[in-house]
Amino acid sequence: MSLPAVDATLNGLCCILLCTGFFFIKTGRWRAHACTMITATVVSTAFLVCYLTNHYLHGVHTTRHSPAPNWLRYLYLIILFPHLLLAMVMLPMIYLTLFRAYRRDWVNHRRIAIPTFCIWLYVSVTGVVIYFMLYYTSLGM
Repeated sequence: MSLPAVDATLNGLCCILLCTGFFFIKTGRWRAHACTMITATVVSTAFLVCYLTNHYLHGVHTTRHSPAPNWLRYLYLIILFPHLLLAMVMLPMIYLTLFRAYRRDWVNHRRIAIPTFCIWLYVSVTGVVIYFMLYYTSLGM
């Protein structure tokens, strides 16, 4: 399995873990929620290590001319730019959310956990979408 496929798999797994953690907290299963969110953090960290390793080994891929229609390229860019921006924003948010949970500052934890969850889920889902757009469409980057 190639590193981009591993990245997409880890992103997909993170999506499942995030939704499972959300379910657990909504049903009052705090320990299960905590374990699931810690696992999601570990999976996201593994994703980041694989992603950076792939780019270190293979460099940043540049766009090649391909037979992809313009609308597909534009759709790709519309998905990619917020994905990249929010991926950078979510790292400190995840840290702060976990830190507040560790300190048992539940009011402030919940205050930041909701936007962190939304951004983290968006980045994970769009990461899988971007993978499929790059490797299974005519974008062929």
